[in-house]
Amino acid sequence: MHTPHHKRTLNLAAEVDTLALGRALAPLLQPGMVVHLSGDLGAGKTTLARGILRGLGFEGRVKSPTFTLLEPYKFSRLYLYHFDFYRFLDPQELEETGFREYFNAESVCVVEWPEKAPDLPAADLKIEMRAEAQGRTVDITAHTEVGRRCLEQLKY
Repeated sequence: MHTPHHKRTLNLAAEVDTLALGRALAPLLQPGMVVHLSGDLGAGKTTLARGILRGLGFEGRVKSPTFTLLEPYKFSRLYLYHFDFYRFLDPQELEETGFREYFNAESVCVVEWPEKAPDLPAADLKIEMRAEAQGRTVDITAHTEVGRRCLEQLKY
């Protein structure tokens, strides 16, 4: 069944707004969801992931997984895996890393640079971020029914 795309565009003036959006998304995430974060370097992808983690109650340091490729967080009602595929050079690297097993019904996967791993599971939510002269523009598109419900409930 094809789910019609649902989309919202937000303008975020400052980093605090990006963190607030992540906090607003956090309670809406369900086990099994995949969230793709797209945008140029410096667009705010890791900041948004940090906001999601703060919204789930994580108090520790949130670092970009650019070099480790994966930062696992098992501290809340969710198993959240934060991926960054920026350094992938070959689409086959996803298979070689063994990361596919993390994309399952018990976990939420937040993926930066999903376009570098074209065989990823489909996104429930795709969040595209663009740095602008005044802050950031964020397009959030739901690609599944669970993503649509999440977007409808988002209070931001």
